[in-house]
Amino acid sequence: MNRALHFARETTLADRIRTWWVILRISLEERLVYRGDFALGTLMRFLPIITQIFLWGAIFQSAIGHDAGSAGAQNPSAVPQTATSQIALGGYRFDDMVAYYLMTMIARAFSSMPGLSSGIASQIRQGEIKRYLIQPVDFIGFLLLQRLAHKVAYYSVALLPFALVFFLCRNYFVDGWPEPGRLIAFVASLMIGFLIGFFLEATIGMIGFWFLEVSSLLFIYMLGSFFLSGHMFPLTLLPDWIEWLVQMLPLKYLAYFPAAVFLGKIPADELPQEMLIQAAWLGFFIILCRFTYAAGIRRYSGFGG
Repeated sequence: MNRALHFARETTLADRIRTWWVILRISLEERLVYRGDFALGTLMRFLPIITQIFLWGAIFQSAIGHDAGSAGAQNPSAVPQTATSQIALGGYRFDDMVAYYLMTMIARAFSSMPGLSSGIASQIRQGEIKRYLIQPVDFIGFLLLQRLAHKVAYYSVALLPFALVFFLCRNYFVDGWPEPGRLIAFVASLMIGFLIGFFLEATIGMIGFWFLEVSSLLFIYMLGSFFLSGHMFPLTLLPDWIEWLVQMLPLKYLAYFPAAVFLGKIPADELPQEMLIQAAWLGFFIILCRFTYAAGIRRYSGFGG
């Protein structure tokens, strides 16, 4: 009897693994077929880096001119260009700032979940979600595998454009490649950031169980995330009276934190604690997403075939 029960459990686990693998494989194949524009699209997304280089160059030149006194302030162009590599704003030199912007683009490519929240709310509103209630497939797990396939397909195709851009901008990474321990922490922060982004936006989508439309809430979240995640500029540039609050929010782990880890801006003695806090935020959003989904299902009513 016990042997038969054990065999049944093993069979169920094996069937479940095969099911998840089939879902992941099909999702990956679909994206590789109709996302042939990934390479060109990714390359075009890097074009704003040219504007960023000129923008931050002007900002650093202005700061140098201010520090140089009235003569430099009246004629900032007279200040040597090499000085931009010596002055630091918020702990970032000019080269660091360009490198930071490039790294945040990688971090955001991992943590951003376009269409996830609105898609969940739409499925709830249109009644499509009821199929997950009658089929042996976990809704959240299914969406997670789809997003994982999306990221794998994206980076598989966009690897060459990324390599080209970083090769052309290699001189901005003046400190070189991070040490192995910090590199591992960087990769881990990207993976956890991906999961935080997924469960956070999935939770927002689950609000569709209570409200028919979440687009306004999603717009507010995206606007806040763009500024408070560090995508636009390093959070250390914020005034002290607000930086401490922003540093406590989970949004920094979507862009700022992975970039700062790679560039060595997180002190070595603080890195383990920051990684634990990031993991704790992930656990919080997993629980919150599951709880919201379970609570929504209890009040959901679906009719028809």
